[in-house]
Amino acid sequence: MITYWHNPRCSKSRAGLTLLEERGATVTVRLYLSDAPSEAELTAVQAKLGVRAIDMMRKGEKIFKELNLSTADDDTRLIAAMAAHPILIERPIAITEETAIIGRPTEGLTALL
Repeated sequence: MITYWHNPRCSKSRAGLTLLEERGATVTVRLYLSDAPSEAELTAVQAKLGVRAIDMMRKGEKIFKELNLSTADDDTRLIAAMAAHPILIERPIAITEETAIIGRPTEGLTALL
């Protein structure tokens, strides 16, 4: 079972979902922009990804610059920003019980299969 944080307006997110479904994966889609993950969920996914919080963020978003997050070195602050502004979460993210992967490039998602 894969939980897929999805933005249907994003071509990479759509491509990743298609790839998983075509390979027969059981996928539960979470529209994370309207169903934002909590700080606890983000922290759990960060641990599964094995990355710093900054590495799971969309640094080109306007709100990233407005909040001056490029200088933040505190994962807690960055996690809180993503919870408050889910547009900051890099997409897509595919999550299993054991691990998670950011689907950029899309082919990286196959590691979950």
